[in-house]
Amino acid sequence: MAGPARAGPGGARPVATAGWKRHARPHPGGWFDLATEDTGEVPVRLFLTPALLDEVEDAVYPQIVNATRFPGARLVAITPDVHVGYGVPVGSVILTDARGGAVAMGPVGFDIGCGMVSARSEVPAERATPERRLAFNRAVLRRVAMGAGEASLTRLRRLDRGEFEAICRGGAAHYMERYGSRFDRQRAERDRIPVDDSWEVPWGGPGRPERGIPQLGSLGGGNHFIELQQGVESGTLFVQVHTGSRGFGHGLATNYLALARAERPDLITDLDLGYFTPDQALYRAYLNAVAAGANFAIVNRMVIAEEVAAAFEETFAEPLELVYEISHNLVQREVHPEFGDVLVHRKGATRAFPAGHPALAGGMWAESGHPVLIPGSNCDLSFILRPLPGAAASGYSVNHGAGRRLSRSAAMRQLDQRAMDADYRSRGIVVNADGRVPLDEAGPAYKSSQEVVAAVVGAGLAEIEQRLRPLASLKAADARPRRARREAGRR
Repeated sequence: MAGPARAGPGGARPVATAGWKRHARPHPGGWFDLATEDTGEVPVRLFLTPALLDEVEDAVYPQIVNATRFPGARLVAITPDVHVGYGVPVGSVILTDARGGAVAMGPVGFDIGCGMVSARSEVPAERATPERRLAFNRAVLRRVAMGAGEASLTRLRRLDRGEFEAICRGGAAHYMERYGSRFDRQRAERDRIPVDDSWEVPWGGPGRPERGIPQLGSLGGGNHFIELQQGVESGTLFVQVHTGSRGFGHGLATNYLALARAERPDLITDLDLGYFTPDQALYRAYLNAVAAGANFAIVNRMVIAEEVAAAFEETFAEPLELVYEISHNLVQREVHPEFGDVLVHRKGATRAFPAGHPALAGGMWAESGHPVLIPGSNCDLSFILRPLPGAAASGYSVNHGAGRRLSRSAAMRQLDQRAMDADYRSRGIVVNADGRVPLDEAGPAYKSSQEVVAAVVGAGLAEIEQRLRPLASLKAADARPRRARREAGRR
């Protein structure tokens, strides 16, 4: 555990960033160990190649230190997509003692339970001509709303509050019983996370989680996407979806962050570093909020996947089959062979349980380990990995993507719209319905997915099962006026 003399995360003294990388020592297992006066006794493992370590911004180091200072911290693992986040890095895994340690809010973040879906088909990639790629994008845009604040285009936009709460408590299990599904939910990380019957949704407040009620079945903005892909190994078409809990999860996070500061203003000076310990009344309430937000996100991905599958069948006249659905941005109680009973916070990181992991016993992944979905940028490879026993070193976690190398504002300043649109056209990647690439989400804003996955493979955390090449990309262009986005969707 962290030493008692060290400041907590909310009141940490200033940390010097210069020269911190010289303290990173190569480990024979394929990662770097980082030990400084700032990190104290908490092990910090950097799952980076030397090149990726060189690229990491110095501003990440104080956030690593923040991660070590939550009460009861046992391990901090940094994944190869790491970049500056809220309070702690995006691309960090934080294990705290489950009996008396903190459940931390910054490491869960605002998009509670964000995650990925991958689906595959038997359609040869050659059938995805440029015309059909565009037809697929248009078919999706007729079914799935995109962009910050957009409401769902499905019948679920008119849910009453009672049915909405039933979904957020019951997750995919409730949704399937009520509405049915075309997908085999055995091929999913989970259907729901239990929510206490006594917990009440904190409607209203500064976060206004009620704004998420009409959004079930909508993609959102930022780095959320839908992508048509070619399996390099299989030669067939795949689809991936990345989305989360929309305004509902953001509202829950906002309200509980405000409550944390109000309860302990002397300790929680930065809302991004808010936390609760088991002795606090709000500890269990926040865990329930995380569960409810995650259940929304699970169902949101399920609904979108259904709509995307319908668009795929309209375009290619063949069905999609679920590969896997998995969350990130969560805190979950798990048993770790080195650190015991822990709360595992995965901020921009995803679970990676290998064959034989006790949590997989009795399920279809018990003897193989479950798939792990790693998207690249929309002009780079994505990956499906299979976890290996070595994943224990990273808290059974790997990165959730390639990771940003340019901030959104820097990408908007540095990238040229015409040049970027032409580059995507030359690669045969159809973007939305108008071919205009969202600059803040363009390929140069992200790290190389091959370099990032090489760090995972090199550390023995997982192995590559499938590489996926982008053919068509759907992303909200939130930097553009909403009217222009809607007109682009109709073209």
